[in-house]
Amino acid sequence: MKKHAFLAGFLAMLTAAPAKSEEFQTISERDSFLALVKGKQLTRLGIKLDVLSSGQIQGRAFGKTVKGQWNWKNGYFCRDLYFGEQDLGPNCQVVKANGRTLRFIADQGAGQSADLRLN
Repeated sequence: MKKHAFLAGFLAMLTAAPAKSEEFQTISERDSFLALVKGKQLTRLGIKLDVLSSGQIQGRAFGKTVKGQWNWKNGYFCRDLYFGEQDLGPNCQVVKANGRTLRFIADQGAGQSADLRLN
């Protein structure tokens, strides 16, 4: 159950370590987002994800397969995701960048956030 709550952000959003929000720049265009993630993996302790230009999300989190689809709608990263057999459902998220860190904020920026590293 703790793992599911921990995945509640990007995988329905993770709780991020505090950081100064003014250091993060909002990514509002699909092409800008793709330029950041192309050929890179999004990582965090226990999580490794590939967000592909084809609209696929694939990887592993805490020993389970993560798979899904994503698209860009009205300035938001919108994904529909499975964590193992659990359907986490759709969620549109604000994406912010600071160097090699991407912050995903659930519920169009009103929800929990997760910071993932580009590796």
